[in-house]
Amino acid sequence: MSARILLVRHGQTEWSVSGQHTGRTDIPLLDEGRRMAKLLGERLHRAPWNGLPGTEVLTSPLSRARETCELAGFGGARDWDALMEWDYGEYEGLAPDAIRERAGQDWFIWRDGVPGGEKLAQVAGRADEVIDHARAADRDVLVFAHGHILRVLGARWLGHEPSFAARLRLDPASLSILGWAYGRPAIDRWNDTGHLD
Repeated sequence: MSARILLVRHGQTEWSVSGQHTGRTDIPLLDEGRRMAKLLGERLHRAPWNGLPGTEVLTSPLSRARETCELAGFGGARDWDALMEWDYGEYEGLAPDAIRERAGQDWFIWRDGVPGGEKLAQVAGRADEVIDHARAADRDVLVFAHGHILRVLGARWLGHEPSFAARLRLDPASLSILGWAYGRPAIDRWNDTGHLD
């Protein structure tokens, strides 16, 4: 079987609840985010996952991702800067409505980007680095990271332009799996939050 990438978005933070763009600001998990991470971990340590033995575990070094990883029972993961969230530059900490007041009502991050931050092509380059690493591995890779970088990972896994990520919604503490169908990249599971029901 070809290696897969299992994606986990971190649990809730104050800014994920309010809709503020959280790039490099190191916002901690809320108590609810910690609860979500533990529920995800319980799920991944039961059948059929059984703790994902032999899986390589990688995490963004930002505390909201790292704590989600640890609370889910995957301590000892390797930090990787390639998994950090999009650097939103001047739009860091702003909700979409506040950005539209500055940039115009038709502002769309996947088309218009962010001033003073990363270009979408740079985010895609980091996603491609993660994909290349996973495809070269002889085992599954479990990553704990952030909404936009993980959505770009999904788009790039499928061979789409990074802006395709706009069509891939991703909720806090969700589980997604990038796998294969008939030898071609496919999404096995996306935005699965069944463990939170």
